[in-house]
Amino acid sequence: MNSEFDKKAGLNPVLAVQSLLQGMSMLMRKELRKFVLIPMLINFLLYSAMLYLGYHYVGVLVAQFIPGWLQWLSWLIYPVFFISFFVAGFFTFTLLANLIASPFYGGLSARTQQIIRGDTVPIQEQALSKVLFSELKRIAYLLSRAIPIAIISVIPGVNLIAPVLWGLFGAWGMSMEYFAYPLENQGLLFKEQREALKTVRIGALSFGGIVLLVLTIPVLNIVMPPIAVISATIYRDKLVMK
Repeated sequence: MNSEFDKKAGLNPVLAVQSLLQGMSMLMRKELRKFVLIPMLINFLLYSAMLYLGYHYVGVLVAQFIPGWLQWLSWLIYPVFFISFFVAGFFTFTLLANLIASPFYGGLSARTQQIIRGDTVPIQEQALSKVLFSELKRIAYLLSRAIPIAIISVIPGVNLIAPVLWGLFGAWGMSMEYFAYPLENQGLLFKEQREALKTVRIGALSFGGIVLLVLTIPVLNIVMPPIAVISATIYRDKLVMK
């Protein structure tokens, strides 16, 4: 199957919404169930831990980063710091959850591809070691971009733009995370995945942005990752030049 993306289709964010809705409707299909249940359990445990840590420690951590001479602006600075720490922490937990569940997500994407295209479609499922190595390379790439934003987030005044930067970064990161599985099954490695997504940046950001938003909603964030894998597989099929 051709793996080159249609740039014109990638300019239409509606395709991202359609793919996510279709992915949601496929979540509980019997053929996909064995690839969905364990990742959902992993998500439940990790996001519960994140909420516990956030409830008890984020407020204290934010207060430590506001210097005494800026306390009079705490009403403005505190929300900026809070949003930045929340997005950064949330993104980190999401990457960890996906790293643990990545072997299941590869199979989930492969089975989804067979459902929407037929069992005769060749799937190049990667070895577990390759999947984990690719995931680690992606995490390293994202961390190299997250660190400068994290530095900006703790600089008073400059950090006013941090929530916007975190939002764009999070949308791009979620797109890279969930498109990785269908692209790996078509033989594309990390560098090739990144280049492919750059050709449909608007569509990728639309998809990743919606996923990121839903992931911030308790309960929905438990089921959203497998939905995102299914939806990314569907969306990739819509973007591929026939």
